[in-house]
Amino acid sequence: MLDVSVIIVNWNAQVLLAECLRHVRETVKRVSCEVIVVDNCSSDGSVEMVRRDFPEAVLIVNDANRGFAAANNQGIAVSRGRYVLLLNSDAFVEENTIDAMVAFLDARPEAGMAACKLLYEDRRLQESCSAFPTLETEFYTAVGLEKLFPRHPVFGKYLMGAWDHNDVREVDVIMGAFMLVRRAAIDQVGAMDEGYFMYSEEVDWCYRFKQAGWKIYYNPHVQAVHLWGGTSKQVRWEMFVELYRSRVRFFRQHYGRLHAFLLKLILGVNCLVRIVPGALYYHAGGSPEGRQKQAAFRRLLARLPSL
Repeated sequence: MLDVSVIIVNWNAQVLLAECLRHVRETVKRVSCEVIVVDNCSSDGSVEMVRRDFPEAVLIVNDANRGFAAANNQGIAVSRGRYVLLLNSDAFVEENTIDAMVAFLDARPEAGMAACKLLYEDRRLQESCSAFPTLETEFYTAVGLEKLFPRHPVFGKYLMGAWDHNDVREVDVIMGAFMLVRRAAIDQVGAMDEGYFMYSEEVDWCYRFKQAGWKIYYNPHVQAVHLWGGTSKQVRWEMFVELYRSRVRFFRQHYGRLHAFLLKLILGVNCLVRIVPGALYYHAGGSPEGRQKQAAFRRLLARLPSL
C-alpha cells in the first residue's frame, strides 16, 4: 500500500492546478505517493494540461460539476494510500510538508486527520482551524463582535483568534484546503457527505470524526501557501447563498431543527445589519466589491425561508 494519495479537485483552474501539481511532484521525497486529479467539467484546458504535463497523475474527468464533496469521494474510492490528502488546486505545499505530515500522523495513531499551517501568498498566517459553529458563535458574527474583537477569547473563539497558531494542538475543524486523513478512519466514519455541494462538507466530516472518537490535529511546523480569497475579489451571490445553505444544513443535521430555525433568525439579523446600516458603509466607500456584498446579503435574506 502506498503511503499517501493526494486528491486534487479542479474546476477551471488550469494555471493554479499546474502549480499545485508541480509543488507536489518536486517536494515529496521520502514517502510513496500517488496523485489523483478529479476534474469537475472544466472548459479551460485543465484536462489536456494534466494529460500532457503530468501523465503520472490518475485523472478522473466528470461531465458535470459534481461539487467538492462528491468529487473528493470519487478520488477516495480509487485511492491506494494509507493516508488521503485532500489538497486544493490553489494550495502549494512546501519542501518536506507532505513527508513530515505523514510522519506526524504515523506518530499519533489516535488522530484521524491533521492539517499543516497555511499561509497567504504574502506569508501572512491564514487562520485555517476553527471551533465547531454554534448559535453563540453565529450570533457574535452576525452582530459584528467577532470582527471587532477577533482576539477575544469569547467573541473570537470560532476562528480561535486568541491563539497564535504556533503550537501543535487538537482542534475541532481544519480547512479542506489541506486535510490529511487516515484511511482506517475513513473506513470507519465514511466518506464526505455529498449532500453538501460546496462549503461545510469539511465541518461535517470533522464533526463525524470527532463523534467517532478520532482526534484532529494542527501542526504548525510545516506549511503550504493557500491562495484562498486571492484569485478573485468578485462576490458571486449564488456561492454566497450556498455557503449559508450548507451551514443551515449542518445545524439541522447535527443539532436539530430548532437550532437550524434559530440559526436562520440569526442570519436574518446578520443580513439586516449589512443591508440597512451597512448601506452607508458599503456605498460611502465606493467599492464595487462592497456593493456586490450588500446585494448578496439582500439575496440571502430573500432565500432564508427556503434554506
